[in-house]
Amino acid sequence: MYQQITLIGNLGRDPELRYSASGVAFTNFSVATSRSWTGQDGQRQEKTVWFRVSVWDRQAEACNQYLTKGQRVLVVGEMEEPYVFTDQDGNSRASLQVRARNVQFLNSRAEREAMGVGGGQYGGQSAGAVDGSGLDQGPGGEEDIPF
Repeated sequence: MYQQITLIGNLGRDPELRYSASGVAFTNFSVATSRSWTGQDGQRQEKTVWFRVSVWDRQAEACNQYLTKGQRVLVVGEMEEPYVFTDQDGNSRASLQVRARNVQFLNSRAEREAMGVGGGQYGGQSAGAVDGSGLDQGPGGEEDIPF
């Protein structure tokens, strides 16, 4: 069996690059996806869903170098088990987790330059998977899970 999720949204914060105990690079960032519609009452409504994305290996380093808060990205990956927690008000919440296989930067060069981000070899293109599948980029053990 196989599952895949595709997201197009904006980064909610700058990526955070770290390294696992075995030296594998990984970065995490949040992506907001939004949809809007006009309700039966004629009022415009909007719903935003947040996803927490983890990216591994060279792709993680590229995302950390070239992405900043607010930029548009396309993420293709796999859903992971949601992280369930209780917020400060005692409400049960869940964080939707995605392990990215491919991240594509969608802002144009002019938009990136206006945001103060360089173009480089990844400007306007995919950061790409390190190997063809992108599935074997992560670490082997649970000790390396970044969250």
